[in-house]
Amino acid sequence: MKVAQKSVCVYCGSRAGSRAAYGEAATATGKMIADNGWRLVYGAGDVGLMGLVAASTQAQKGATFGVIPTHLLKWEVGKRDLDNFIITETMHERKKVMFMNSDAVVVLPGGAGSLDEFFEVLTWRQLGLHQKPIYLLDTDGYWQPLLSLMDHVVNEGFADPSLLGYISIISDVAALEAALRDALS
Repeated sequence: MKVAQKSVCVYCGSRAGSRAAYGEAATATGKMIADNGWRLVYGAGDVGLMGLVAASTQAQKGATFGVIPTHLLKWEVGKRDLDNFIITETMHERKKVMFMNSDAVVVLPGGAGSLDEFFEVLTWRQLGLHQKPIYLLDTDGYWQPLLSLMDHVVNEGFADPSLLGYISIISDVAALEAALRDALS
């Protein structure tokens, strides 16, 4: 019996960000996913960190699964040379399809869209709707302000301390690879 290929959903910026380290981490993440025989699930963009993750995965002959809503096809330059290319009507459908087709979630640096995706899967986890691991790749300390905010939310009584246990903070791609191997084996 054939074992189903594991898939890693990557949320990240449609822009490159201001530090070279963000692009380097995105490229290394795509390579790492392919090198482990996992499938990349992502937002199907060909710009910013999204484009780097996908191009790196493809350069290593890795499998790719992209999901993009109609209204972002031009904005994010929908990358149509993927193994699977899904066009949805809405952002909500995009997030659902990406999540349902993945076994783990990795969040690289990004903006409001990446935060939206992160908080949605975190909320679903908090509500007991899934048990998938969620990793924040904290490249150059990018996520430290977010982690301070989450501590504040817990300290002010708006979330149970267990919320913080639903995410793993990972400092580099080598540590991310080890964590994913553990979770996906």
